[in-house]
Amino acid sequence: MRSFPKGFLWGGASADFQYEGGFDEGGRGLLSHDYETDGSLEHPRHHTMQKSDGTLIKPRSSFFYADPIPNDAWPVFLEDAYYPSHQAVDFYHHYKEDIALMAGMGFNVYRFSICWSRIYPNGDEELPNEEGLQFYDDVISELEKYHIQPLITICHDEMPMALALKYDGWSSRHLIDCYVKYCRTLFKRYGDRCKYWLTFNEINAVRGFGPCGTRESDGAARYQAAHHMFVASAKAVKLGHELMPGSMFGTMYAMSELYPATCKPEDMMHGLLARRENWYFIDIMERGYYPSYAKQIWQHHGFDALDITDEDRQILKEGQLDYIAFSYYRSNTTKAGDPWFNVGGSDNPYLENTPWGWPIDPLGLRYVMNTIYDRIQKPIFIVENGMGAIDQADENGYVEDDYRIDYLRAHFKCMKEAILEDGVECLGYTMWAPVDLVSLSTGEMKKRYGFIYVDMDDKGQGTLKRTPKKSYEWMKQVIATNGEEL
Repeated sequence: MRSFPKGFLWGGASADFQYEGGFDEGGRGLLSHDYETDGSLEHPRHHTMQKSDGTLIKPRSSFFYADPIPNDAWPVFLEDAYYPSHQAVDFYHHYKEDIALMAGMGFNVYRFSICWSRIYPNGDEELPNEEGLQFYDDVISELEKYHIQPLITICHDEMPMALALKYDGWSSRHLIDCYVKYCRTLFKRYGDRCKYWLTFNEINAVRGFGPCGTRESDGAARYQAAHHMFVASAKAVKLGHELMPGSMFGTMYAMSELYPATCKPEDMMHGLLARRENWYFIDIMERGYYPSYAKQIWQHHGFDALDITDEDRQILKEGQLDYIAFSYYRSNTTKAGDPWFNVGGSDNPYLENTPWGWPIDPLGLRYVMNTIYDRIQKPIFIVENGMGAIDQADENGYVEDDYRIDYLRAHFKCMKEAILEDGVECLGYTMWAPVDLVSLSTGEMKKRYGFIYVDMDDKGQGTLKRTPKKSYEWMKQVIATNGEEL
């Protein structure tokens, strides 16, 4: 019955291109996800593009599929395609209502991402878009009205489309300068109003055109792009500490657990090597240097070296992160002979799955909290956790989502044990996502996560009316008692 530590941060998390909408309003430029369609488990999301000879192509884009983009292919909008990022669920026009609903649960933190192309429409302008800056000023003011701290994700798997087309995204070092300029603008504008920042989202999982703006998606392209993001993050952290004394920086990692399938020594060794796919990113950004096993990772992906300068190595040392933020949705298994995964793996026969095939493992959250903290010894922040489910709303939009309550209760219990019994230093928890939004992995609306139901279907049709679910009142009590009553 013990409560969480005093000052624990409770809230929710969202991403602009899944939630915000308003893609052609307020001076916002086109985003790398704006040409990405909806999809499903059976039909992966894809970009719509046209080659120089007029041929239409539909390269896939997701964590699991990231098709290469021909050099002569350029994005186009098709009349018969649905692009979820354009409207999303329209936070752009509902932010006051949504933040009031979050406040009604007692949130004291809200993690949201700023849309890069809303601030710099093409990514390389001399001056930022004032209308975009004012929108986030208004959002933060609304949060302040309810004493909710902003936790800002600077770059959530996206970039201005112009940067992808002009420079091939993060394959170019030029993006480091564009990103740092963007950060400087945010720090100067919001720095006295925001303490917690995330430089990138799930940096260990992103690849390909949508998240990274790169036409190639093979190992060499992916890890070189990641290196440029490491350097950009470190420069941003150093700049942020200079401009905003007391600010704290993290980067978010997809750290759902990956267990060896058996205690067979070969499976155990394979599990250790496979898990390094994720530790690689944390070790570099949290410790400030490339680990001894880096070359083994590169060779596994078909190349021997990256373009890393001495200046790069120095800035990595100087720009180490202050805390480790991560998402936790599930656990999987791996065994000798399996491919290495950054996200996902094989099913665990001891666990039940969600309708989208994600194993439910509350104890795995305690496990991964301990493994991260044991290794790095910096505070952690759980910035995404939740369960996508098919909610059945009544005629008033109300949902009896006891399955979501059961899921969260079990995870909170294990989170509490990691903090109070194991001694893990945890800053807070932001659930994905407080208001129903568009799924990143499938582009669907029916894969719902929220405490608050949004009347909208998979093709963007509906009133967009917001209605609290049963879990809303349950979460309100959890926060009111600081987790004492689960």
